[in-house]
Amino acid sequence: MNDLSAALAFAPASGRASLLDLRPSEPELRRRRARLWELNAAVHCSVVGTCLTTAELRRVMTKVLPNAAALGDHDLHSAAVGLCHEASTSAKLLQKALDQRHETAIKRFARLQGEAAVLETWAEARRSGDIPGAYWAVLTHPDLELEGMRKAFGDVHMLSHLVGAANRADIRRLTALEEENQLLRAKVERQQLRLHDEITSRDARIQRLESLAAGRAPAVASDGGDAAALRELAAGLQARLEAERARSERLERRLAQATDARIRAEQRADREAALREALLRETELLERRSGEDGEPAGCALAAERILYVGGRPSAVAQMRAALEAAGGALLHHDGGRDDHQSLLPGLIGQADRVAFPVDCVSHDAALTVKRICRRLGKPWLPLRSSGFASFLAAVSG
Repeated sequence: MNDLSAALAFAPASGRASLLDLRPSEPELRRRRARLWELNAAVHCSVVGTCLTTAELRRVMTKVLPNAAALGDHDLHSAAVGLCHEASTSAKLLQKALDQRHETAIKRFARLQGEAAVLETWAEARRSGDIPGAYWAVLTHPDLELEGMRKAFGDVHMLSHLVGAANRADIRRLTALEEENQLLRAKVERQQLRLHDEITSRDARIQRLESLAAGRAPAVASDGGDAAALRELAAGLQARLEAERARSERLERRLAQATDARIRAEQRADREAALREALLRETELLERRSGEDGEPAGCALAAERILYVGGRPSAVAQMRAALEAAGGALLHHDGGRDDHQSLLPGLIGQADRVAFPVDCVSHDAALTVKRICRRLGKPWLPLRSSGFASFLAAVSG
């Protein structure tokens, strides 16, 4: 991968070419979009990694490299970046793949004139999560100057840091939960083994006492002992027996408590495992979307109308953009903050299914949604959180 710090420096005086040095400079050429090999080599890595999926890149590279199928993802990426520097057949195939993949974004940006309009549209695309196509369209736009290109490159560069930091935080949290769960399981197992041994020992002692009482009473009577001695022996044995029974009851209560604790620990472990799977799924989908324009393989959205009740406005905008890109539509009701609940029956009637985040919707709104969906025969999805990743994981194919 190219030295990103050098790429961001853009210091021609030090011998490095600026990002515009390799773009068309003649007036008649600057009226067209830049080609991949005309861009500075510093941005090739980010273009290949952000604007093409691994599967798409592999399809292109199998046409130019005989051993492409045997290369790992990183080696394949590095090989593709190395082919972008000159107007070769390989670079032209990559250019064609990028243009076909991001045709919609290219047409949208082609209508813009002036760097200010290009950067404003780029900012909107970045806020909605529509990064790959917009990034390719921005870098090759004829009106983009050096500072604008620096900004787009820096935005994508920092986005990779943010995604990585979020993933690391999730992994640390999951690791801590797993370690805590293992400690709880081990503690409960030790308690159960100890209580089982104590109960077994108690039962053995009770049997010995009962045998002793049955064996010594006839011996006292046959020796001519008086009835008082026999009653004293029987009372002592009875007292010891009652004490053991009381101890047995305490041990049984402790065993029941330990069993309940074990059941709760197992239930908590199941919930943590489910949460772990959900977080891993959502993280994977976010990583794959951050490197694609449109729906990634394995998480394609259906072209359907989904009503989303509650949630946060910023995430709703991302959801709407993702569904519209798949040919669907997102209806939204804020759960009662500003929108009256009387609007829900009509909206649910228009939707193919309904989703609401359990962490960002009122209890009344959730109950109303479930009641109306049951009456109208509409499916509903309670989402783990109000984030875009949770929505994407729930509605993806």
